[in-house]
Amino acid sequence: MQDKIVFLQKKIPLAVLQALTPEAIEATPKDQIEDGCIILRSFPFKIGRESRVVKVDGRLERAERPKKGDTEPNNNLYLVDNGHRLNISREHFLIDRRRDHFVLVDRGSACGTKIDGKNVGGEDTGGSHRIADGDVISIGAAGTPYVFKFITFDEFDVVKKTE
Repeated sequence: MQDKIVFLQKKIPLAVLQALTPEAIEATPKDQIEDGCIILRSFPFKIGRESRVVKVDGRLERAERPKKGDTEPNNNLYLVDNGHRLNISREHFLIDRRRDHFVLVDRGSACGTKIDGKNVGGEDTGGSHRIADGDVISIGAAGTPYVFKFITFDEFDVVKKTE
């Protein structure tokens, strides 16, 4: 029975980030979004970006940073910030699961993160805030197009109920 529980724990989402804007969907690599949602199965789940905006022939274009060999990735998810003003830091925030709740930790981002309009972090200061089912997370400066809804499945925790 224990091997079945371990298998289910690897497959069943504990939470998702539902993209609420077209820009949020476009910023997410296609192999990491399903039905407009980023699936969270393990924690901490770290989010940041791996691209920059640079001027090429007078136009702003996205430039990817090459990954370095066998180094451990800084994030579980690398969003692509296509904006003229960068909203997403390389190591922007993480979502962690505590015993009875979830928490969002801003990892010292420049533009900060908002949870239902409340600032968390920004100006490289970091910060944390408890998050719950239905909270809206905005990544970056005011007016950012990178907006997601946090959805949990705790009430459907089949694995917990079988233990």
